[in-house]
Amino acid sequence: MVRTESDGDGISIFSSRDIWIDHCTLSRCKDGLIDAVMGSTAITISNNHFSHHNDVMLLGHSDHYQPDSAMQVTIAFNHFGENLVQRMPRCRLGYIHVVNNDFTRWEMYAIGGSGRPTINSQGNRYTAPEDPYAKQITKRLDAGEGEWSGWNWRSEGDVMLNGAFFVASGGEAGTDYQNAYSVEPKNVDRISLLTMSAGVLGVARYVLDYVYFLINFFNYN
Repeated sequence: MVRTESDGDGISIFSSRDIWIDHCTLSRCKDGLIDAVMGSTAITISNNHFSHHNDVMLLGHSDHYQPDSAMQVTIAFNHFGENLVQRMPRCRLGYIHVVNNDFTRWEMYAIGGSGRPTINSQGNRYTAPEDPYAKQITKRLDAGEGEWSGWNWRSEGDVMLNGAFFVASGGEAGTDYQNAYSVEPKNVDRISLLTMSAGVLGVARYVLDYVYFLINFFNYN
């Protein structure tokens, strides 16, 4: 089941499989922009434009909900834009392929997780914020280093700008990464081209940025 504006989420995926979320423009929801929970799997989130939000994307119901341990999600060709705070995504359990996305700053972290998810980051562009305490792309939650050091998180072919850094863990290779692999990553040099049409089709990104500027202007004046 896929619902929109359910419990404040922009898009909520509940106990479903074979879901494709493509060319959406999402911002300013009451809760998350996209949540996938309760054993959902075989999900592709591609060519979307995210901005102006705190909790962007949550994958998994809880750290101990075992049906989510088989969750497989591809996050590809998205633009993570202005005024995003965290959860791009925040993963619990499962296998997550983050491939060829453009992350344009964040306020806390970009990719977070708990419950031992496998995260395969390939061919992304990460631009850190100016805040010297928020340069790290990754964040492990509810676990000490002695626990999360065994989680399989890797960065391969990513470019990291403005001091951004990815803390890898676990093994360099293994069957877990096969489950977190869905599409051949393109060279990161093409990231601007790969994400230039992210968001609602037919709406240029500069138009959306201008709309957000007007909203902010009238909210604060």
